[in-house]
Amino acid sequence: MQISSSKKIYFLSDFHLGAPNYDASLIREKRIVQFLDEIKKDAAIIFIVGDLFDFWYEYRTVVPKGYTRILGKLAELTDSGIAMHFFVGNHDMWMSGYFEKELNIPVYYEPKAFEWNGKKFLIGHGDGLGPGDEGYKFIKKIFRNKFCQWLFGILPPAVGVGLANYFSRKSRAATGQLDEHFLGEENEWLITYCKEVLQNQYFDYLVFGHRHLPIDFKLKDGSRYINLGDWINYCTYAVFDGDNLLLQSWLPEMENKIIKA
Repeated sequence: MQISSSKKIYFLSDFHLGAPNYDASLIREKRIVQFLDEIKKDAAIIFIVGDLFDFWYEYRTVVPKGYTRILGKLAELTDSGIAMHFFVGNHDMWMSGYFEKELNIPVYYEPKAFEWNGKKFLIGHGDGLGPGDEGYKFIKKIFRNKFCQWLFGILPPAVGVGLANYFSRKSRAATGQLDEHFLGEENEWLITYCKEVLQNQYFDYLVFGHRHLPIDFKLKDGSRYINLGDWINYCTYAVFDGDNLLLQSWLPEMENKIIKA
């Protein structure tokens, strides 16, 4: 696919709307909607690469309360002809057709390859990839199991959402500190995963979220691993202009927080 010189492709992830409380989430939601308003003038495609919500579960006839502004903005963008793609994250993997039917946004559960203007991309949320984190990989299999999802779905929404929000907060408390520091090439699991992928197939850019730390890391033969950071602390995103992919922050004071190696 070719992208015209006047259009761009945007990538962003890890909004975690709903966390840590309603007031903080609403401020962040309004900020993201403002950003989406700014980029719609030149966006050909927008990728949201997981964890848009801190928790999301689609009951058959119920969707979680709130998020009116972001859902309305996504509908506006797709209605205007801007293509959007959504990759589920570890906090919002329980999708069952709402985004596809109501917002016209395809949803992906695994990394997927794309190509524009001769540049090859591998895109995914990033959870459960690479070595280590065996405990989460086991839990992820349970969460992805259709029968387990059905069992959760028979709980009343007030009970199910309450339980999910409790465990979501516990998860952030356990991992939040590690998210703030680059662990080095050998200890960053997604870098290891990217290297394994490149042994079998070349990509110019391997774009992931999940890590909550904006990283632009050079791999072999000109390939680059891009982690999109988050919109809790960094307000970072990547933009492809048809020739190059640039990782940057919507907040000028956060530009120097991007890890480049």
